[in-house]
Amino acid sequence: MLISAASHEQAEKYIEAGATAILVGESRFGMRQPGEITSDQLKGVVAAAHRLGAKAYVNMNKLFRNDELEWLPEYLKHVQASGADAIVFGDPAVLMNVRQHAPELTLFWNAEMTGTNSSAASYWGRRGAIRAVVARELNEEEIADLKQKASMEIQIQVHGMTNIYHSHRNLLQSYLEHLGREATLIRKGADKGLFLVEAERPDEKFPVYEDENGTHVMSPDDICLLEALPELIQSGVDSLYIEPLLKSEEYNVTVLRSYRQALDLWKQNPDGYRFEQKWLADIRKLQNPDRELGFGFLYKEQVY
Repeated sequence: MLISAASHEQAEKYIEAGATAILVGESRFGMRQPGEITSDQLKGVVAAAHRLGAKAYVNMNKLFRNDELEWLPEYLKHVQASGADAIVFGDPAVLMNVRQHAPELTLFWNAEMTGTNSSAASYWGRRGAIRAVVARELNEEEIADLKQKASMEIQIQVHGMTNIYHSHRNLLQSYLEHLGREATLIRKGADKGLFLVEAERPDEKFPVYEDENGTHVMSPDDICLLEALPELIQSGVDSLYIEPLLKSEEYNVTVLRSYRQALDLWKQNPDGYRFEQKWLADIRKLQNPDRELGFGFLYKEQVY
């Protein structure tokens, strides 16, 4: 079970709540990070994760521009020296620099919505990646089929909001133009963030998340595959990712504990496993009432 962490302290807290791996990084190299783990902090965070029996991955899922490529060699060497268990990448520029400057690094391929078939995953597997992050748009049958044919580890998102639009610019006008229909932006209180509201769906509010890599429009509802964990395990899924963005630390800890309890109970006795409603009820107590929990695309039901 994997989750992104914003700090050394938060990484430890999430591991104690049930995470077996953490994803950390900084915005120069990774998009949609909940917080910055700088190069100076990285070795300490990795060591803390290992001390607690968890793994530490470094997020490098950014799409790099030419003037940013010069950052890669030194950073990759530093990540390798830190003892990180893997890096998560999508841009081939990262792979090329790994081969030359940090060949011992383990590679996880994450190309966001393009991770939809076993041929693409296998392509990157032949080039050194041992894990593919599967697109959130795949249903249960497609996930199982990809796992069977790709012959590599696969990771899916099981909880939280999803990114549905990204622009390199820190602007929202590009998304409004992309929609091609009337929409507006609203703020819900001084500290509740920025939301996009389409004229055709006034009751649905799309959170807007901005970082140094641009503007990210997120889904109005949250994925929650807690009840589907046995099916996902039987489908061969190797890693379950929980998205912590725009959620409180208390919420994320509660989610981790619920999923951990379910996973541990299933492992103890798969045949006698029974889902306990308390796991979901604990999450619902902290769930934003404006955001529904759903199965995403797992049963061909859309999350937005």
